[in-house]
Amino acid sequence: MYEKQIEQLIILQQVDDEILILREEIETAPLELAGLEEQMSEFKERRVQIDERLDLLKDQQKKLAIEIDEDAGKIKKSKNKLMLVANTKEYHAMMREMDSMEKLNRMREEEQTAVNEELVRQDDATATLNEDMSGVKEQYDALKTTLDERMAAAQKKLDSLGRKRKKACKVVPPPILGRYEFIRERMENPVIVAVTDGVCFGCHIMIPPQDYNDLQKGQQILSCPNCQRLIHWVKREVEEVEEPPKKKAKAKAKPKAKAKPKAKAKPKAKAAEKAEPKED
Repeated sequence: MYEKQIEQLIILQQVDDEILILREEIETAPLELAGLEEQMSEFKERRVQIDERLDLLKDQQKKLAIEIDEDAGKIKKSKNKLMLVANTKEYHAMMREMDSMEKLNRMREEEQTAVNEELVRQDDATATLNEDMSGVKEQYDALKTTLDERMAAAQKKLDSLGRKRKKACKVVPPPILGRYEFIRERMENPVIVAVTDGVCFGCHIMIPPQDYNDLQKGQQILSCPNCQRLIHWVKREVEEVEEPPKKKAKAKAKPKAKAKPKAKAKPKAKAAEKAEPKED
């Protein structure tokens, strides 16, 4: 029963970890659209400003056109009256008036040219803005479609994990489950950790020897006295290490040096073959 409870607690922790990741994804996913939505909002504000500017320029353009036409009419009338002037004084007065009107009309024509040029620039800015808005809108729509699919899949997975969690909770005794929930709300993951060779893998501190002995018995679920996490014993897996080949006790005998050939003995001198003859 103890092993089953530990197994279900580990499963419960894995499920909770997955649930946490999915919830964060569901919460943060809409933020991916926030940047594009902000761009769209900025584009709309710029479009409003351009439209207001265009309206002012068009009104100014109409006003200047009317004024130029009116001045042209006045100048034409003044020229007709000039032909009927009787004296030099009136002639010069009318000439000064005509010069003023022509000068004012030239200024208005220059202003009209500037307004027309500004209208062209604003139209170009509108076309560029519309193109940028179209590109961002396409990107936004594509991302939103993908995001909706991801959100639906995440929610489906979340529902499945919720059912799996309920199943795991049924096996764990309520007091242990209560401790698990209490620790999870107040501490960072993980909640249940392994202990090997007396060392808690949650805080990496050795637990008291008596607690370690009780833990190895596997009779009840204990907590680490240092970090308060739930703990379970995991036996260290000892890897078999191949022994190095033993050295040969006896070293190879060195080859014996070849005996030097004995020097040939000199042949003994033959008995005096030519001994001197004995005296009679």
